[in-house]
Amino acid sequence: MDLIPGLPNEIALECLIRLPVDQFSKAASVCKKWNGEITLPEFRRRRKVSGLTGTVLAMVQSMVATVKKPEGDTALFSTQVYRLSVCDPENGSWYDLPPIPELIDGLPRFCRIVGVGSDLVVIGGCDPDTWRVMDCVFVYNFISGSWRRGADMPGQQRSFFGCASDSDRMIIVAGGHDDEKNAMKSALSYDAVKDEWITLPDMVMERDECKVVFHKGKFHVIGGYPTWAQGHFENDAEVFDTATWQWRLEDDFLSVINTSPHSCIEGDDGRLYMCRGGDVAVKEDPTWRKLAGLPAGITSVAYLTACQGKLILVGRGQFDELYSSYALDLDVESDGKVKKWTKVETPDEYSGHVQYGCCLEI
Repeated sequence: MDLIPGLPNEIALECLIRLPVDQFSKAASVCKKWNGEITLPEFRRRRKVSGLTGTVLAMVQSMVATVKKPEGDTALFSTQVYRLSVCDPENGSWYDLPPIPELIDGLPRFCRIVGVGSDLVVIGGCDPDTWRVMDCVFVYNFISGSWRRGADMPGQQRSFFGCASDSDRMIIVAGGHDDEKNAMKSALSYDAVKDEWITLPDMVMERDECKVVFHKGKFHVIGGYPTWAQGHFENDAEVFDTATWQWRLEDDFLSVINTSPHSCIEGDDGRLYMCRGGDVAVKEDPTWRKLAGLPAGITSVAYLTACQGKLILVGRGQFDELYSSYALDLDVESDGKVKKWTKVETPDEYSGHVQYGCCLEI
């Protein structure tokens, strides 16, 4: 059976790999032949070789509701119900992913999401009604447009952990705290292809609320704090080498003390970026330098990421209810002049708080 009647299969396949990302699931449901081709790992590899893959931003974002004021006006506000929203920077589109079948009333609070290949992996969090710590793993495949249950995260209860992937198949979960609020130095590895967890060697230090970044081919667990410090962030990092299966401590990694590392990310250029105070800084080993100030009026940053040669920031002002998105071009160095942020047009329903996010190349 031909993929497309009247066309050689090779040409038909060239047509399929050019479909927009948000149309893959619809195309996969057309017939078994299309589904078989689209869900093969070779399909994504072919798109990548042809230069057709694009980056999308996935976010754990609160839903926005409309409330009527006593004087008759209406206003928008960010609710406490979180769902997965997706932004495609290439065409400026925003859309929701279908809800997890077992969690139709909203995502777990403070869950982590990680992109691995064409999969978005949701790990842990707290039940939004009972606040029970969850160890469940759910995997959404952008190609098939479907959810599947992954193997539960093993070991004792773990909240506010760091999490990152190598974008291929390996995810590392590190630090956080247990059910008695004790900071943890244990770490786990999840193989997204085999759906298997492995216990890693313990880190040197306990690290609650740490940030994990895959940088220069190695997993970096940045900052966090031990039990006794409660909220006083360390400025060092631990680097895990998958070749030697060992951790290495890097002192003074952040250069400043008591700064949350939650905004630390790797850019497309391989450098690290982070919001510090009222600025965005870039790491130029071994020091950090100011790249630009925050967008005008922004006092609280919920999310920072890098995509297509730009930094994308989601934040709000001191008295704002909703969040705005901004982009900073990194491709053009402007002769020492301070770079300027541009506001990203965002539909009202996607102006809620962003709790966590990640990028995927699909």
